[in-house]
Amino acid sequence: MGLITGVCAFLYHLPQIYKWLLKPYYIISFLMTVREDGNSCDFDWRELEILMFLTAIVMMKNRRATFVMTCKPPLYMGPEYIKYFSDKTMDEELQSDSRVTWIVEFYANWSSDCQSFAPIFADLSLKYNCAGLRFGKVDVGRYGEVSQRYKVSTSPLSKQLPSLLLFQGGKEIMRRPMVDSKGRAVSWTFNEENIIREFNLNELFQKSKKLNKSQGTKVEEQTTSQPEEGSNKLHNGTPERSAESKKDQ
Repeated sequence: MGLITGVCAFLYHLPQIYKWLLKPYYIISFLMTVREDGNSCDFDWRELEILMFLTAIVMMKNRRATFVMTCKPPLYMGPEYIKYFSDKTMDEELQSDSRVTWIVEFYANWSSDCQSFAPIFADLSLKYNCAGLRFGKVDVGRYGEVSQRYKVSTSPLSKQLPSLLLFQGGKEIMRRPMVDSKGRAVSWTFNEENIIREFNLNELFQKSKKLNKSQGTKVEEQTTSQPEEGSNKLHNGTPERSAESKKDQ
């Protein structure tokens, strides 16, 4: 009974199968698979060797993309001195104090390069963060307006993520990686040595320490000047009282 049902279903759908097979694409493909000598269009050993060679090149070229799809690095959950911005708070923080220098990372959670760079950036924040040199991050995958405002493309083809931007007085001074005229990032290695050298972190850190010392001395002068003024008033007041007491006598 089941066999009869299958045969009836095949005969019922046979006209639709004929219409599907009689399309020009399938007819031309069938004709192209037959050579002039009547043999089928099979690859010989040389063509197979060339095909395997090209396949190996494509796999080696896209091995990074294959790694991204199969094995993403884990999210960094360690210590850090980093301020996370949003589209509303970023401009306010950068322009709040002109003496503070900011190094901001533009990142996206889906980017494996950003995830690999996260522990390096966190380590730099632990070493160089101070009152005059601050570190920040903004998720341009979440806040698209920020990426458009600072011209950081989130396209995987542009390879601009992650991007490090240096701000002084609320204005961009430099960025890495740089972008060419076609909108693609210039090849640059995100390691600790390159960042320290390119952004002059040691020099910036020394300047920020001087800023901290100057702020500390101003606070000390203000605190010491108040009791001195009070003591002068007390000293000036004592002779007046003694003079009044003599007059009374």
